[in-house]
Amino acid sequence: MKIGVVTCQSLGNYNNNAESEDAIVSELLAAEGFDFKFEVWSDPAVNWNQYTHLVVKSPWDYFDRYLEFKNWCENMIVSGIPVFNDLKTVLWNSDKKYLQEIQGKGHRIIPTRFLKQNQPVHIEPMFDEFATDNLIFKPSISGGAKNTLRLIKGSTHSLSDSLNELVKNEDFLLQPFIPEIIAEGEYSLIFFNGKFSHAVLKSPKEGDFRVQHFFGGKISSIQPSDSLMDSATKIVEDFAKDCLYARVDGVLIEGVFYLMELELIEPYLFLFTHPEAKKNYMAALKEKLAIGSI
Repeated sequence: MKIGVVTCQSLGNYNNNAESEDAIVSELLAAEGFDFKFEVWSDPAVNWNQYTHLVVKSPWDYFDRYLEFKNWCENMIVSGIPVFNDLKTVLWNSDKKYLQEIQGKGHRIIPTRFLKQNQPVHIEPMFDEFATDNLIFKPSISGGAKNTLRLIKGSTHSLSDSLNELVKNEDFLLQPFIPEIIAEGEYSLIFFNGKFSHAVLKSPKEGDFRVQHFFGGKISSIQPSDSLMDSATKIVEDFAKDCLYARVDGVLIEGVFYLMELELIEPYLFLFTHPEAKKNYMAALKEKLAIGSI
């Protein structure tokens, strides 16, 4: 058995302070005696056929080179090499329009207007539609807060040309800014092989709206409430029960959980935040490898 761990060439649009978990995963695999090597997904020199299994960990630049990444996924699918997470799931999860499917199954998502490429953008009416003075505008295929803007009611007329120029290139999402993110934070619940492992609460630094730790956000290990756990578990059962890893990101609004994102490609798993997290990850991986070897 030889494992290829899929990583990236650069951090792409992520902040320079971003830290991957590659070193942690490397230590865990080495401690278990696995034959493994980290490989850059976009490196044309890699002979992927030398590996019996691939584990996707940190292709953090995939959305900057999306067509190339999509082709790589399709080629790996054709190769028949077992990959965790499954690359058909990865491709489905790479475009945030998957949120429509999740909503269609009865799960609550943040209210969202999906803007198609080249669709004229008229922002000001959206403030009234969402009953808010603040909107979040972000690409449908993105990560690391790439091209993510916070728009203020009454001040978007000067941005109209810029916003329409962005939408010429790709699909976008428009969502109300959720004040609970500032007041309370964003919850992330991590699951391995469909089983809950650990959870964190991410809070933005003062004056910012982005909760990512590489933007200065605060990370706190938490024990989620029963209702929060129930909501996240049902989403995983419907869409990620066979995934090696899944991260459910969301916010509580008047005590009710609303999904922001279901991360199934390259989520930061916060393995350092809980004493059982690393053990849970490795137990799930070994279970997958045993299944994949049959």
